[in-house]
Amino acid sequence: MVNVVIADDELPAVEELAFLLAKDARIETIHRASSGAEALRALETHDVDALFLDIHMPALSGLDIARVISRFSRPPAVVFVTADEDRALEAFDLRAVDYLLKPVRMERLAESVRRICELMESGQDGTAAPPEVITVDQGGISRMIRRDEIRYVQAQGDYARLHTAESSYLIRIPLNDLERQWADAGFLRIHRSYLVAMSQVQQVKIGAGRASLMVGGAELPVSRRHLPVVRDKLEATRLRPRQQ
Repeated sequence: MVNVVIADDELPAVEELAFLLAKDARIETIHRASSGAEALRALETHDVDALFLDIHMPALSGLDIARVISRFSRPPAVVFVTADEDRALEAFDLRAVDYLLKPVRMERLAESVRRICELMESGQDGTAAPPEVITVDQGGISRMIRRDEIRYVQAQGDYARLHTAESSYLIRIPLNDLERQWADAGFLRIHRSYLVAMSQVQQVKIGAGRASLMVGGAELPVSRRHLPVVRDKLEATRLRPRQQ
């Protein structure tokens, strides 16, 4: 069970996030703070596993708090919750577990809680190695996304389209290059047009001369050429194919 502190100088934002977190069975206790100073006092008086911090707060910002707790021997995990898309790289440099944009969606918040629980179960503190961050362009605006948010990648000529739970992003890198660069991160080529994060595979279908993987609601084809490697990887991860 996870004990959290929510810190935001706007009370409605605190209450909204507390309402959403209270729906998650993995959350045990929610403490509220209306400033950075209150958040630090909460750490002194309560057993806290994670902080949900607004970036822009008077006096002590969320980034300031993250810098302070990075010196703790066992710092809590940090999730930034903000309307500011431009501070993601700085946030991840401070080893934030996640970076949520307001308004917060329940599905996205659940993913943050999952990452916190994963850290706790592994016995790590909140200073795990920072995630790989990718710069993408969306409507002429550059933003940062974590590589572990990408479910699969689709080839589009000399470009590749990165698919996440929230959206998709076109980057000017061929799929062959990403296949080489991301192999150690758990991405596997399953087809000439698809590269998949194997940790995101929900279901495998094999039968009638064809095979496919279900990833985030999308059914992606597995080519005959790539099927033996995919089978080996699935055996290693104990995800069994479903025969049709």
